[in-house]
Amino acid sequence: MPPPDAAEDRRPPRSLVATLRRILAFARPYRGRLAAAIGLTLVATAVGLVVPLGLQRLLDSVFQATDGSLLNQLALALLGLFALQAVLGFGGTYLMEWTGERVVTDLRRTLYGHLHRLGLRFFSDQRTGEITSRLTNDVSKVQSAATSDLGESLRLVLTLVGSVALMLALNWRLSLVIFAVVPPIAWAMRSFGVIVRKLSRTIQDRLADTTAIAEEAISGVRVVQAFAREPFEVGRYGDAVESLFETSKRRAWIVAAFWSAVGFGFSVALVTIFWFGGREVLAQRLTAGALVAFIVYALNIARSVAGAGRLYTSFQSAAGASDRLFELLDSPPEITDAPGARPLGHVRGAVELDHVSFGYADGQPILRDVSLRAEPGETVALVGPSGAGKTTLLHLIPRFYDPDAGAVLIDGVDLREATVESVRQSVALVAQDVQLFGVSLSDNIRYGRLDATDAEVEAAARAAHAHGFISALPEGYGTPVGERGVKLSGGQRQRVSIARALLKDPPILLLDEATSALDAESEAAVQTALADLMAGRTTFVIAHRLATVRDADRIVVLDAGRVVETGTHESLVAAGGLYASLAERQFVAEDVAA
Repeated sequence: MPPPDAAEDRRPPRSLVATLRRILAFARPYRGRLAAAIGLTLVATAVGLVVPLGLQRLLDSVFQATDGSLLNQLALALLGLFALQAVLGFGGTYLMEWTGERVVTDLRRTLYGHLHRLGLRFFSDQRTGEITSRLTNDVSKVQSAATSDLGESLRLVLTLVGSVALMLALNWRLSLVIFAVVPPIAWAMRSFGVIVRKLSRTIQDRLADTTAIAEEAISGVRVVQAFAREPFEVGRYGDAVESLFETSKRRAWIVAAFWSAVGFGFSVALVTIFWFGGREVLAQRLTAGALVAFIVYALNIARSVAGAGRLYTSFQSAAGASDRLFELLDSPPEITDAPGARPLGHVRGAVELDHVSFGYADGQPILRDVSLRAEPGETVALVGPSGAGKTTLLHLIPRFYDPDAGAVLIDGVDLREATVESVRQSVALVAQDVQLFGVSLSDNIRYGRLDATDAEVEAAARAAHAHGFISALPEGYGTPVGERGVKLSGGQRQRVSIARALLKDPPILLLDEATSALDAESEAAVQTALADLMAGRTTFVIAHRLATVRDADRIVVLDAGRVVETGTHESLVAAGGLYASLAERQFVAEDVAA
């Protein structure tokens, strides 16, 4: 993975307006609520702009009119304005927050759904922690921009514009003081925002690095502890968070210095207004109430500019995070339904690879011009040295990848002309690396068919010879297996995986070292269950132990991505080729072990 700064250089960010527009596109279904929220917020802000004028009238009535009843009326009117502003503000804030939270929820769902449409090639190029960081940390950054920040920005804009207009109406000479401060601050904010956005993007990248390191070490904790590498992993994570801290510290220093300078500038402006306004009152060109109102409006402008700057910083941080989110959303799914794709329908199970070539990277083919055919109900064993392309070939059948050349067909239909869902519904894969979820045993088996009854789940477990150890557990089928099935032994995990495939009951089975983690007794039992399941179904079997595949209808021998031999166990041994060599070495090894 390239360093964050290099990644930033390669991915020029969108403009802030374009980024915010794309975020707000998720709010279109809720535009009625959003419009109501904006309306209430604007009215509440307008009411707030009237308050300083009420203060002016209140003070002038005390110092000039000496009318107690008018003082009471104005005080009650001000109290009513404050109450109205609070009610309107509550309504606007609630609707804006509701809309923002709904937008972020939809964004999370869209992002997660898009992830599941991406092919295995994408996930092989990405670390799990990096993807998780985008789903959590980056979305959290965008969340503030889409909720409170949006409503706050509208309020600040109206407050700023309204205060400026009313200040000009009160005394244009005093207004020149505040106007001399605002333009240079606005210009500085623009440059400041660009710096903050770059730093925020770098921070999000480094935060993703720390998440990825932690997730890798925690998921591989057995290896870490087996090699006594706890200090190494703690040091590796510590280096990553220190790098994150250094970048965050730099951003904090820039933000603190900038806003301290802005605050001092506005303080100077307010002192000048107080001094010059006092001289205007003494010269009787301004009333004391008008001066107080003017100062309140000046404070409004100062708060609005400062708030706008903080929001600008927040929006830039959100833009840096959204760059990463939209980069993920813009990643095109590699495996999709072609226009006019149709479901496979009833699948008999004839599988054919027609002159298939495939490689994970350009110029590095794994399979080279492979052709083979499995008839419905036939068992085909794939044999060959490590790296020959056996598992890669298996992954083409459920269309995890599309071939670079040639075609994969089921019942004579090119898989690229069928819907992806129908292809994968017709196939079950039992792999060497078993993936279980951190839920109950029952739910893990039911993953094969979500509408299965408890009785069907138990029947599948019995067929996979998993019912015995499951029943012995304190909670039986309701026992949580832990993350990735960590609470089970390797053999137990494998039997649960086989039960899951049995429950799916597909016409095509893919067994990739499906019994590799079992002891001899369990393997014999599961082989019996698999033999019953394989009857009448097309099955592809990968096994390094040749005794596992010798009864296959046909054995296909792969070497360096090519089919070099095809036949039965007896015919291939008699031919004296690669298979015979592999068989001889293995049987000799088994004799030595015995």
